[in-house]
Parts: sequence; C-alpha cells; structure tokens
Amino acid sequence: MLNLKQTSNVFLAAGSTDMRKSIDGLAIIVQMNFKLDPFSDALFVFCNAKRDKLKLLYWERNGFWLYYRRLEKGRFKWPNNSKDKVIHVTERELRWLLDGLDINQKGVHRDIMQRKII
Repeated sequence: MLNLKQTSNVFLAAGSTDMRKSIDGLAIIVQMNFKLDPFSDALFVFCNAKRDKLKLLYWERNGFWLYYRRLEKGRFKWPNNSKDKVIHVTERELRWLLDGLDINQKGVHRDIMQRKII
C-alpha cells in the first residue's frame, strides 16, 4: 500500500518518460541517469509525454513496488522546463501534483524549521 508519509525523499523525472518501461527499465534510469540508488528509501516518479499517466517506483525491504496512475480526463502539472534530469520534491508537493496542482504553489504556508519559543 502506498504511504507517502513513509518516504523520506521524492524525486521526479523531469520531462517525459517512456511508459512502456517496467521496474527494471525505470530502476536503470534512476541509477544511470539520475546517479541515485533505486534501492534507497526514496520514491521515484515518472510521467509520460501527454501528462496523463504516472509511474511511481519504490523499494520496500525485499522488492519493488510499481504504482501506475492513468487520468481519464485532465493532465498532471508536470515540471518540464527544468535544467536538471531529476527534481527533489516534498511529500506535500507530490500530493499537490497528484491532485492536479502545480508543485510551485504561490501563497502556501512554508514549513518552519526554527522551533524556538520566544
């Protein structure tokens, strides 16, 4: 079962990915193109060119999870104009993306890192 709270890191593959790729093909992209470990505690997210399909790759203890989402109407607000091959996002930004929102929300309350009582 997908629990986004479990993942410490979420990485989006910038641009589009061939959705014919399965677990091994996506893991190779993570390892070779992103220079990241597909066996780490991270969730890797891929989108097709039409922006209506997503695949999520996640390693758990002894095997990979591969989640697939296809929208019947609408498109994901997938970041395309990044100079990087991979974009690190928060679990909150991934939820926005899955809900059809842009990951760069204007006016959102940011997390407070300083925790000090005055």
